Amino acid sequence: MTISSSLNAGVSGLNSNAIRLAAISDNIANSGTYGYKRVEADFGSLVPSTSGGAYSAGGVRATTQRLIDDWGSLITTDNATDLAVNGRGMLPVAMLSEVNVSGSDAQMLLTTTGSFRTDAQGRLVTESGLVLLGWPANPDGSVPEFPRDTDNGLEPVRINASQLSGEPTTRIGLGVNLPATATQSDSTGASQTLSVEYFDNIGISQSLDFEFTPTVPASGSSNEWTMVLTDSAQGGAVVGEYVLTFDDARTSGGTLLSVTATTGGAYDANTGSVIINVDGGPMELSLGMLGSADGLSQLSDSFAPLSIDKDGTPVGTMVSAEVDQNGYVHAYFDTGASRIIYQVPLVDVPNPNGMVAMGHQTYLPSPDSGPFFLWDAGGGPTGEVAGYAREESATDIAGELTAMIQTQRAYSSNAKVIQTVDEMLQETTNIKR
Repeated sequence: MTISSSLNAGVSGLNSNAIRLAAISDNIANSGTYGYKRVEADFGSLVPSTSGGAYSAGGVRATTQRLIDDWGSLITTDNATDLAVNGRGMLPVAMLSEVNVSGSDAQMLLTTTGSFRTDAQGRLVTESGLVLLGWPANPDGSVPEFPRDTDNGLEPVRINASQLSGEPTTRIGLGVNLPATATQSDSTGASQTLSVEYFDNIGISQSLDFEFTPTVPASGSSNEWTMVLTDSAQGGAVVGEYVLTFDDARTSGGTLLSVTATTGGAYDANTGSVIINVDGGPMELSLGMLGSADGLSQLSDSFAPLSIDKDGTPVGTMVSAEVDQNGYVHAYFDTGASRIIYQVPLVDVPNPNGMVAMGHQTYLPSPDSGPFFLWDAGGGPTGEVAGYAREESATDIAGELTAMIQTQRAYSSNAKVIQTVDEMLQETTNIKR
């Protein structure tokens, strides 16, 4: 019985070391595979029950575990949509074959890196057929709230290279100096005009025209102007009229003293702006704070539009897309404008090593991993999304070769045990002779 148990222990040692060698072989074979997580083999002794003082060898059993929480180093690439996770968390993806059949109901898988490029439909897909998933943004670039404990709401990230986009102008900031000499009693009272381009809701260029008319007093200086605004989109209709009074004190000379609305929205002293209604809707016009040097001023004898600050862009064509560290997918247009079109969350589970390993370096949450949660990249326990980057294999070649030598020696030793048991059994057989 004791000799037989020794033979069985030797056989279990051979099997266990063969399993360990298989894990080492897998690790070495994938040393160049992006995002590969190494497999570790662990040995556990089998301790049989003993009775009557006789000892029986139990042998050994090997178990393997994929170390999903073992991260490889990041390397830079020249593709903006090569993505990796710098820290904890994983990217949500789905198999392209499932997306084509099930659409948004395709099963969510997780990966730590991928080289995503657009396919014929503009979806970000890897060569192995993984589609990047994200939450779609609203037309204004904001991302609505989605449930975080389910993959409902995630959809394939789609980059439409022929997409057109334009942003309407909703705010104009005026930095204009009016000549102080024009409000003196000997002035001609000539008006000053200014035309500012803006873009309406469908991307058409329009103009907001300003006419500044000084108030000429009988004597001295009035320091007062009447500003009339007309909108080209409404056939030159007046959309605002304001009386501007400037200060002539020693410490605040040339700054706005008061703004009185005749037509249009009232002046807000807290923001230094008024609201006017152009053809496309309300527009904020910033005139400057009272007593401040920003915005409108009245100094010297020259009319000078110093700065015109406005939002809105003309219609442009998308030229590229990038993913920032917070997972927002930005579309860039040839007009220089950009807009958020998706947000890619990072998925985290309590026990990453408990996930089920699938093909193409993807993983599936399981009861052993715990429930998943979708975090904003860079928030909570998760790391950041790195664009222009790939995660290298977590395999350490030097460590694996060292383990291979140890495994080979252990295998040879177990083979020697079997050989020794065979010789002992042969001696036992020879007793009969």
